[in-house]
Amino acid sequence: MKRTLLLLMMVCFSVISKAQYKPVEQSSSLKFTVKNLGFGVDGTFSGFEGNINFDPQNAAGNSFDVTINASTVNTDNGLRDEHLRGENYFDVKDYPKIRLTSGKVAVLNKSGMYQLTGELTMKGKTKPVSFPFSATPAADGYLFKGSFKINRKDFGIGGTSTIADELEVNISVTAKKG
Repeated sequence: MKRTLLLLMMVCFSVISKAQYKPVEQSSSLKFTVKNLGFGVDGTFSGFEGNINFDPQNAAGNSFDVTINASTVNTDNGLRDEHLRGENYFDVKDYPKIRLTSGKVAVLNKSGMYQLTGELTMKGKTKPVSFPFSATPAADGYLFKGSFKINRKDFGIGGTSTIADELEVNISVTAKKG
């Protein structure tokens, strides 16, 4: 009986001690850069939500499941932003969220660098992604930063146009215990 109780307490403690964090909208950002007619166009998204389980001592147990609100696309050009929200681009009416989930998180080195391997879902299409990121302790949480490149056509975003196929995504997420 004592062994069973001890085992049950250990299981409960391991579940409770697994750090769960939530993205902090005000201090998180997703920025992208894409070429249009050969010139760089920058934009952002906001509306961060999700769950982040992170423990630097247990990379194998770490997981990320974060979404952003696709309708928040902002390139500082209202007409272009409305066009990007439309059916040919992000189709925010039918696909309101962009989602990143991790399948595996591995330690790259002991200086706070990790490798996330997971899936990115946009406009109803899911594709694998893998990129390095840093995890820096912050007040009651962490600051996660990473960047990666994607091909917009892999997600059915935009057609043949003056916009480059490849774009760079930079993520900075402040997460606090939730």
